[in-house]
Amino acid sequence: MNINSGDTAWLLVSAALVLLMTPGLAFFYGGMVRSKSVLNMMMMSFGAMATIGVAWVLWGYGLTFGPSIGGLVGDPRALLGLGSLMSPDAVSGTVPAMAFVLFQAMFAIIAVALISGAIADRASFATWMVFTVVWATLVYFPIAHWVFAFDTTSATGAITQHGGWIANSLKAIDFAGGTAIHINAGAAALALVLVLGNRHGFGSEPMRPHNLTLVMLGAGLLWFGWFGFNAGSALTAGTTAAVAGVNTLAATSAACCGWLLAERLRDGHATSLGAASGIVAGLVAITPGCAAVTPAGAVAIGAITGALCAYAVGLKSRFGYDDSLDVVGVHLVGGFAGTVLIGLFASATAPAGIDGLFAGGGADQLWRQVVGAVTVLVVSFVASYLIGLVLHKTLGFRIERDHELEGIDVVLHAESAYELHGPGGLRSGTGSAGFGSGALSRATTIDKEAQA
Repeated sequence: MNINSGDTAWLLVSAALVLLMTPGLAFFYGGMVRSKSVLNMMMMSFGAMATIGVAWVLWGYGLTFGPSIGGLVGDPRALLGLGSLMSPDAVSGTVPAMAFVLFQAMFAIIAVALISGAIADRASFATWMVFTVVWATLVYFPIAHWVFAFDTTSATGAITQHGGWIANSLKAIDFAGGTAIHINAGAAALALVLVLGNRHGFGSEPMRPHNLTLVMLGAGLLWFGWFGFNAGSALTAGTTAAVAGVNTLAATSAACCGWLLAERLRDGHATSLGAASGIVAGLVAITPGCAAVTPAGAVAIGAITGALCAYAVGLKSRFGYDDSLDVVGVHLVGGFAGTVLIGLFASATAPAGIDGLFAGGGADQLWRQVVGAVTVLVVSFVASYLIGLVLHKTLGFRIERDHELEGIDVVLHAESAYELHGPGGLRSGTGSAGFGSGALSRATTIDKEAQA
């Protein structure tokens, strides 16, 4: 098939939009933590960009999109290092294969980064960096293969390469990653919370967001980038991309309204944090079904999920697990709801061409959606718990109590996000990261020069 320059340009732009989502997530998460943890929180997102960018090129793409081994994982051998895809003849649909490689890399990055919000304030950065690679290799790449790797066929309709079992055997609809990214990351987040335990003072001390303007900025960047996430998943600049874009707008707007209404009824006021969280919940919910429902269906999915997630974030207080930034309440619950609601609201008039229960299609698609969602949740939780436990017992996944109370930014990174009182906020000595004295020396030199 010939390369279409319009489709290629759209996919490259979409890849850039999705990459921007991870810095947006860093702002969103960074504003929600206390001021002594903001740099570490943002570094966990940027760290995932670094490690997964390398892993994706070397072996991750092959594990995800290589020839399927029993529908469970791709065979990476022919795709290691991606050298075989540099030829002009290497095509994926109507775009160069490398454009598709770039686009999907951004999905892998943000899927890993999402997990970090659940373990804010207390995780070893070095162990986190190891976790990103191990988790992506053992959990994300295989599950993404299940969901995103479709069978490829010849001009005669014969299958030339098999793909993942959810996409091709179960035939659950997940257009842009409700299962592979949001349920997957949310289940992993819950697993790590149970491995690391709660923050000191959880439930007894206030742990309010230190900068809600950063949270709002992050939510806006996520919404902006999400059009590349959802509409870009059409892989072509056509009707499917346009429908996915409109549905992304509709569901997210409705979810923000739903969250704010739930807050108003429950607490007597609507908050900026609620608005930002509702936006993210809506984006999560519409991701799997943005090409399967009508705009009216997208509004319904968004409104339901926005209100549902607003109440779900309170479960951590009821059950006593410290999901610091509500990754479970927003991404796991929102992703699960959005995936299952396709079975109710799907319409054959949408590009996916499937009727859900409310459109007269019966429960056929509904059970497929439930099986896909539950399977990813269970597999991700179990695998993530085991990975986290092994790393915790070997490398140490949680920082010391005194370091947590002092502030993870100063202890692990020898930096402070807000130097309101000169260099005194920097940690002297080598510190846990081994480079504190250098940072202090530089800050002291700058301060002396300013005084002169």
